[in-house]
Amino acid sequence: MNLKVIAFDADDTLFVNEPYFQEVEQKFCALMQDYLSHQGLSQELFKTEIENLDLYGYGIKGYILSMIEAAMKISNNTISLEIIEKIIIYGKELLQKPIELLDGVEETLKALSGKYKLIVATKGDLKDQQSKLHRSGLGHYFHHIEVMADKQEINYEKLLKRLEIEASEFFMIGNSLKSDVLPVLGIGGYAVHIPFHTTWEHEKISHKVEHANFKTFEKITEVLSILLKV
Repeated sequence: MNLKVIAFDADDTLFVNEPYFQEVEQKFCALMQDYLSHQGLSQELFKTEIENLDLYGYGIKGYILSMIEAAMKISNNTISLEIIEKIIIYGKELLQKPIELLDGVEETLKALSGKYKLIVATKGDLKDQQSKLHRSGLGHYFHHIEVMADKQEINYEKLLKRLEIEASEFFMIGNSLKSDVLPVLGIGGYAVHIPFHTTWEHEKISHKVEHANFKTFEKITEVLSILLKV
């Protein structure tokens, strides 16, 4: 490998994210329990989120709007203003959640700093992701922060052009096989999967990934066994 850039996903790779969304979903289901079962409410919310991805993209603000829309659908537009207000409050609380770094993240960044160009390559709302990275205290480790509308092959190809590197010089680390691994392998880069204990349904895949440029590690610090030997 002739690596120049090491890219890190942010949510559930550098710091905790998905469990916070699941907490809010539980609150939403409790709020709407008079209309549907917990499972039915979760399914309707997820369906609305996916339908809205092309309009809102990824992130908390789109999630808030999808909760409100789902509540209106489920209630046949009879939902009270009080419930809508509570949904907005849940969303604001989500935007202000404390940053909880995952084990080994800062140790890994310290070890790689100065040896490679480190960047963040993540999805979501620009302002929210910039805020989380700032509050995490990790910002000074990164040369570049890329908040992507999506993580398809074309999005990574555009990123590589901006970085002025080849795919063979790019190494991606993340918790999502769908977003962080498959598209990077597809364009000829290297990828490592660091599983998180919970994954958003939309990010799950049904097949096993096997590729010469791919590895899975349980802990993020294990990437050092590769990257400090190169």
